[in-house]
Amino acid sequence: MSISSINYSSSVLGSQIRNINQQLTDLSTQLSTGKLSQNYSGMGTNEGFAIAGRSQLSNIAAYTDTITNVNVNINLANTALQSLTTIRNTVQTGSANTAQDLNVNGQTVAQNTAAAQFGSMVGVLNTQSGNRYLFSGTAVNTQSVADAGDIINGTTTQAGFKTVLAERQAADLGASGKGRLVQTQPTASSVQVAEDAAGSPFGLKIKAVSSTLTGATVTGPSGSPVSFSVDLNGVNPNNGDKLSVQFTLPDGTTEQIDLTASTATPTPLGSFAIDASVPVNPNNTAANLNTALNTAITKLANTSLVAASAIVAGDNFFNTASSATGTPVNNQAATPVPITGATALSGASPSDSISPGFVAGDTITVNGTTLTFVSSGATGNQLNVGDSIQALLGKIDQITGTSKPSTVHGGVITINTDDAASLNITSSNTGALGSLGFGSTPVTATQPPLRVGSSPASSATTLVNGSATTVKWYLGNDGPGSPRSTAMARVDDSVTVQYGAQADEDAIRRQLQAIAVFGTFSTSPGGQYSGGQVSALSLRVTQALTQQPGQQRIEDIQTDIAMAQNTMKDASTRQTQAKAQLQSIIDQAESASPDQVASEILSLQNALQASYQTTSKLAQLSLVKFL
Repeated sequence: MSISSINYSSSVLGSQIRNINQQLTDLSTQLSTGKLSQNYSGMGTNEGFAIAGRSQLSNIAAYTDTITNVNVNINLANTALQSLTTIRNTVQTGSANTAQDLNVNGQTVAQNTAAAQFGSMVGVLNTQSGNRYLFSGTAVNTQSVADAGDIINGTTTQAGFKTVLAERQAADLGASGKGRLVQTQPTASSVQVAEDAAGSPFGLKIKAVSSTLTGATVTGPSGSPVSFSVDLNGVNPNNGDKLSVQFTLPDGTTEQIDLTASTATPTPLGSFAIDASVPVNPNNTAANLNTALNTAITKLANTSLVAASAIVAGDNFFNTASSATGTPVNNQAATPVPITGATALSGASPSDSISPGFVAGDTITVNGTTLTFVSSGATGNQLNVGDSIQALLGKIDQITGTSKPSTVHGGVITINTDDAASLNITSSNTGALGSLGFGSTPVTATQPPLRVGSSPASSATTLVNGSATTVKWYLGNDGPGSPRSTAMARVDDSVTVQYGAQADEDAIRRQLQAIAVFGTFSTSPGGQYSGGQVSALSLRVTQALTQQPGQQRIEDIQTDIAMAQNTMKDASTRQTQAKAQLQSIIDQAESASPDQVASEILSLQNALQASYQTTSKLAQLSLVKFL
């Protein structure tokens, strides 16, 4: 019989001791690192939650970086917008100042300030965050606005605003300097005033005439081109009798000339002399009326009209809302009157309506949407045949979504659209569409800038697309859609923010335009009407820089991006809370309790000591002792 030796390494006790040692090593690692294990396999059954939590933490870290970057852009944009507000207030304060002292360049101090502020505003609009232009929409790598000098003075190949302004002023004033009005005396007892061309967008437009002149006959305004006449019929008016003529200016404002018959000597300003010769000759009174009317028209043309012309030149150059224009065919009223928004789309003679007009069953298709004419009871995309031109324009505007309503002004229909490329209008009744002034179909939009259509400008009767020969002031993205949507960021799993901006937004564009007009306009320092021109322009610029109900404001843009910032702040707060909770889950799944580990180490050390003692005794066994 043989007895095998006791082998420690292969014994149960040896194996147990090795296991205890390994456990002690693991527990020591846990105690030093605070982690249950250095690999996923040793983490236990809850490690799946920890892995998912760590993934969510990674997403939160990415969102945090995005929020930080977007906040930088928003803060820079908000600072820029606040600068624009400061610039607006500075120029508005200057334009509202009644002081009109002109320097050698024919400008006031306020105008010089405006010119400098225009350059500042251009610089602000070209603000960058890194290599991103903040006011270029989606065209983040493109400068938002052309250089200030190029915008005002032009380049070697393209005209700037100064040229457009001069052309428009010449076209509105006309060669005679009377606002494109032709004044004559058809007979010795009468005076007639007429617009020089039908459908021209330039000059003064005769709106209304009223008279208390005893014995006089007033005709019009009517005809094409529009005119009115006053015939004293060989009768002297009474002292204090009055003739009033109201004109519409290119910017849509109205001005009225009042001339009072007077026997005073000298004849007061705004009056005309009643003939006092013996015998009395009323034809001399008519001549005096003609002279007074000529003086008043000339003054109006060289003051308010010049200012209005500058404002409209700014619109022609800066306003990116595109338009289609047409001059309606004269209506069929017994006594023709100018086409207005109230003119009907159909009607039997005599009536204030276009001719030929629309009939039930006719259609007009706007950008693919069809409007149908019915006899009465129109609903939805329908129009009554007796509805007004303005009602039709309202329907068209609803379809195009224009930010600038279409108008009837000075006998001309203007259909505005924010997207020139998309405007397309056709009709089943081309004759009626032609009566609205749109002789060729489809009707499409002209893209500004608009320029005087022929030379010399003083006799021009049209505006034409000047894109090829005129500086483009806005260089960024100008596609359809909200400017805010041109910059978007995901800041949470289900939350995105929009914070884009464009320099051609209405509030920004109107301010840049008004400041450019005020800072560019100049007049003759010693001119007879220079003070009146600057005064009339200052009034209009002050009005343009005053926020009007329904118009976008700089503050509205700031509010929009502030809302994006608040949304990010809320998301960040939620993420901070979620981050703490996720970290707790991970810690619970992966962290080792120091107290528990220390207790387990102590227990294992006791077990290991007992094992060593037992092993020691076993190691001293001999065959004799064993037996």
